[in-house]
Amino acid sequence: MISCKERQYLCWFLSVPGIGAVTGMRLFKQFKSFEKIYNIEGKNLENAGLLRPKEAAAFDAEKCQLDRRKRELEELEKEGIRLIAFLDENYPKRLLKIHDYPVGLFVRGELPDEERPAAAVIGARNCTNYGKQEAEYMAAELAKAGVQIISGLAYGIDSAGHRGALKAGGKTFGVLGCGIKICYPRENYGLYERMCRQGGVLSEWMPWEQPQQKNFPIRNRIISGLSDVILVMEARQKSGSLITAGIGLEQGKEIFALPGRISDPLSEGCNRLIQEGAGVLLSPEDVLEYFTLRAGKILRVHEKNENGLAKKEKMVYSCLDLQPKGLEEIVILSGLSVSECIGTLLDLELGGYVVQTSHQYYGKRL
Repeated sequence: MISCKERQYLCWFLSVPGIGAVTGMRLFKQFKSFEKIYNIEGKNLENAGLLRPKEAAAFDAEKCQLDRRKRELEELEKEGIRLIAFLDENYPKRLLKIHDYPVGLFVRGELPDEERPAAAVIGARNCTNYGKQEAEYMAAELAKAGVQIISGLAYGIDSAGHRGALKAGGKTFGVLGCGIKICYPRENYGLYERMCRQGGVLSEWMPWEQPQQKNFPIRNRIISGLSDVILVMEARQKSGSLITAGIGLEQGKEIFALPGRISDPLSEGCNRLIQEGAGVLLSPEDVLEYFTLRAGKILRVHEKNENGLAKKEKMVYSCLDLQPKGLEEIVILSGLSVSECIGTLLDLELGGYVVQTSHQYYGKRL
């Protein structure tokens, strides 16, 4: 956790034009403090090969804005907007695994829960009704099972994914290509506000920065970085969604793509991803099965001690036997809702307590 004073200097540092995450981290590793960085002349940083001439000039020009940034940070905190540094305990651990993670994030609402699975739902802005419906459906079903939905709050597929998660009562998080005080597109203002209450929005840009085309490809690494899997719902052969999928592959993420007609330009990218080895997204169970299998390999070694389960987990676990039971029967026996049962069963699967033997049939794991 960094000090209040250091956070103020971080806010100033993030306002310097042209200095990105990689350069910022290089400077911090050299000087160990944003306050110390502030107190160095830009020309000296340029001579040391740490900044380019244009960056050094912007660095020095911005120094007179320190007091203003301090005041702005205080106002942001009053509005419920936090600046999270990469050294803070609540900085997303998933992001620390990518090589160009942001040195700071402005956050409104929550951050994704590190203990729960997360899926990015991405695709074309000018999508078809088919793509939009499938994105909303997939996101809703995954959210019911406890999966967090990550996207970019753009038109089309992004918005559909966020809406699906919200309608299902799940958590969804938007990574912005502009400042956190800017809702872009404006038509998504209602969605933006609801996400702040039922998830969160985050941005590495200064809060008042207007959307710029160059920002969106840069922010895509955060969308994939926060996610365990990436679902590409519709994408042209050359699109930002395929860039995000490529970034995800570099980060070691699992990619799923929704198949479409070979004659449909908006399915060209997805069909190509499948041809190159991406998972075929036919149902939400395809993703849930991936989470179960992956987590099972990691978590199965833990002792299955029923005393360590939460209340709902105990309620569901007590209804199960080694002989698998269907979801409908488990709902009746436990007294929980269908969505509560699905989410709890996923938790039990991820913990290695339960195995799904076939579609919506569950039994205790030996």
